[in-house]
Amino acid sequence: MIRLLLALCIFSVFACSNAQELQLGAERMEAYLPSLEEKRVALVVNQTSVINNTHLVDTLISRGVNVVKVMAPEHGFRGEAPDGAKIDDAKDEKTGLPIISIYGRTKKPSPEMLEDVDVLIFDIQDVGIRFYTFISTMHYVMEAAAENDKEVIVLDRPNPNGMYVDGPVKDDDINAFVAMHPIPIVHGLTVGELALMINGEGWLSDAVKSKLTVVAMDEWDHNSIYDLPIKPSPNLPNDNAIALYPTLGLFEGSVVSVGRGTDFPFEVIGHPDYSKGTFSFTPQPNGGSKYPPMEGKLCQGKYFGDEAAPRELTLKYLLDYHADLKDDTTFFRSYIDQLSGTKEFRKQVEAGWSEEEIKATWQPKLDAYKAMRKKYLLYPDFE
Repeated sequence: MIRLLLALCIFSVFACSNAQELQLGAERMEAYLPSLEEKRVALVVNQTSVINNTHLVDTLISRGVNVVKVMAPEHGFRGEAPDGAKIDDAKDEKTGLPIISIYGRTKKPSPEMLEDVDVLIFDIQDVGIRFYTFISTMHYVMEAAAENDKEVIVLDRPNPNGMYVDGPVKDDDINAFVAMHPIPIVHGLTVGELALMINGEGWLSDAVKSKLTVVAMDEWDHNSIYDLPIKPSPNLPNDNAIALYPTLGLFEGSVVSVGRGTDFPFEVIGHPDYSKGTFSFTPQPNGGSKYPPMEGKLCQGKYFGDEAAPRELTLKYLLDYHADLKDDTTFFRSYIDQLSGTKEFRKQVEAGWSEEEIKATWQPKLDAYKAMRKKYLLYPDFE
């Protein structure tokens, strides 16, 4: 069962940056507050779940909503835990609410976690990339809710990389928390649109259907440039890193550092043996990464922070670094298959294929995906 709450609005045909008219799904409280009356509510939220400078938890409690618990994804309720760190159950000091980890002993809410819940609300800022884990958390929330006869409300937020679609579509034989859906690396969907796709395409376990409501935004479209007011995770600190993430994220399946353990993660790439570096950095443990790759080693490479961020997924840097380092290192780690979503990508790079040749192999599945994607769009598209 799917209920879709759409605002009647006129969308600009021009790209905009945080237009004053934009209204987030969470801000459209008249669209979902009535459905929360006399319901026990669990919130799947983090530090980005803010409307008008107030956290959604505090806003809903002030409106008399019976919030019974918070479910914390990767990086925790406050978004302060480093990458990959296990999140423990806790209690929120301000509200006294129990904080239940869904990035610790389990990534999927258990039946016991949902016994005292009627409705789960998902409100987390995503960045539109398949291997960013919050969409996998949303999948498991929808699946657990469907299996336990609970409702799910997704409060939609902009996709800062929502103006294009690119990358290989995940193959069926690749399955991981960073590779759960047969979508490309840059999927071009908001979390609300993706939730509709997950439900509509039967991707939940045993093809169960979530009792899903998507509260859409007002005055947003896929051409819009959205500047995130709060960093979505410790290692994506700004809009430039977010725009670079689909391109530089693939380096995490290699020996090359992307700057975890520095003040500019996902704005640099480097390795101690790279011969053409114009920028150097030394990763050290910090709040974003407890055990950064290349810790304590002087890396030579490139800094992207002083140039315009690309609005594309380009392979030119990965191919260049592979060509420079392949004789001195085992360039790829097995993780590259999960990140790319296909075992063919590593083979193509190692065989010396060009970017054009590699991207040509993506196109048939990309075309099929784009056709499917149109069924689930809630906002005017870039095409």
